[in-house]
Amino acid sequence: MLAIAQNLETIMKNYISRLQSLPAAVYTEKPLPEKWSKKEILGHLVDSALNNSRRFVVAQYEDNPGIVYNQDYWVKLTNYQEYPLDQLISFWLQLNQHIVHILIHMSEENAARKCTMGGEPVTLKWCAADYCHHLLHHLHQILDMEPVAYG
Repeated sequence: MLAIAQNLETIMKNYISRLQSLPAAVYTEKPLPEKWSKKEILGHLVDSALNNSRRFVVAQYEDNPGIVYNQDYWVKLTNYQEYPLDQLISFWLQLNQHIVHILIHMSEENAARKCTMGGEPVTLKWCAADYCHHLLHHLHQILDMEPVAYG
């Protein structure tokens, strides 16, 4: 898990200044009324970090927990469009630092434990690697960078 934790740290280091330098007005633009703004995508990444940190802890002591969430409701009900941008970016960073801490301290035995994310059971190691890939996918969307395929 150390390699995945280090990858997540690298992602944070490589993207935090880019997130902070993007003009606030760009974050709130919606490509279509039913599509998420960049701010809402960042909010989705906060929700993902919240749910994954819970998954990374609970699956270490419960057998195959099913921790899922309705991403559209979470984004809508949290109203990320009105969330203070600097706080949102800081929250995203702190949650990911928290996940790094969890992953660094997870034993290899626990990394092999399974959880369900809406389909077949997968290992926590797989979840952590998938989390990083999902994160990159959405960070590239926010920053208008070359797409990272996901899903």
